[in-house]
Amino acid sequence: MQIHTEGLVVRESIVGENDRLVTVLTREQGVLRAFARRAKQSRSRQLSSTQLLCYSRFTIYHARDKYIIDDAQPIAVFFDLRKDLERLSLAQYFCELACALAPEQAAAGDFLRLVLNALHFLSKGLRPNELLKSVVEMRMLSLAGYMPNLVACTQCGCYEAQEMLFLPLDGILYCRACWEQLPPKDRQTPSVALGRGTLTALRHTIYADFEKLFSFQLPPPALKHLGEVTEWYLLHTLSRTFSTLDFYHQMRDGL
Repeated sequence: MQIHTEGLVVRESIVGENDRLVTVLTREQGVLRAFARRAKQSRSRQLSSTQLLCYSRFTIYHARDKYIIDDAQPIAVFFDLRKDLERLSLAQYFCELACALAPEQAAAGDFLRLVLNALHFLSKGLRPNELLKSVVEMRMLSLAGYMPNLVACTQCGCYEAQEMLFLPLDGILYCRACWEQLPPKDRQTPSVALGRGTLTALRHTIYADFEKLFSFQLPPPALKHLGEVTEWYLLHTLSRTFSTLDFYHQMRDGL
């Protein structure tokens, strides 16, 4: 059976001397792992089109339990990200998130669209890195079924107070007044205070129409806080770490 699809290479590994095993995020088939034979040879047409961060048009042959790439033609490449280690590490983090959260052998068009748009803004420097990171983290979690309830205080239904508290372990909000009324043992649950601007931005990352998803602004301190909150929620929700995220922090902080 042949599959004709477009997809983004989100992971690659070398097999033998010339073959490559690539993980491709596709619209129709979700995450696919396929062999690109002789892809390392300099004359191979698959050399660039099967590399990490390349969005290509694929013809893939499915035989038994293996997928083999018959042909690959590049549509868009994001190799310019390799010129900036901080941006490259963030792009690799987006790819690792896609591998962890996008479905296999199921439609994943929204995941692909999210990552492609984020890579476009990242490669062109059109949005702050922390903004892109927060959007991808929260929207991808939401697409995967981990959307928090940010509509209102879970106790009184208050939509907006001077200060709201977000509980990343539960994915819910409390207004400050309701939080203070909880028994002391309940208030030991990890929480983070959100000002109005940060809460509005956090809601935007999961509720906004896609066309407006990347269109918001925050001052640098609030954007940094937003990034800390979204990362905290993601790591608690998935109960795992990401090596590419650690690398991004090292590049960002100049370590």
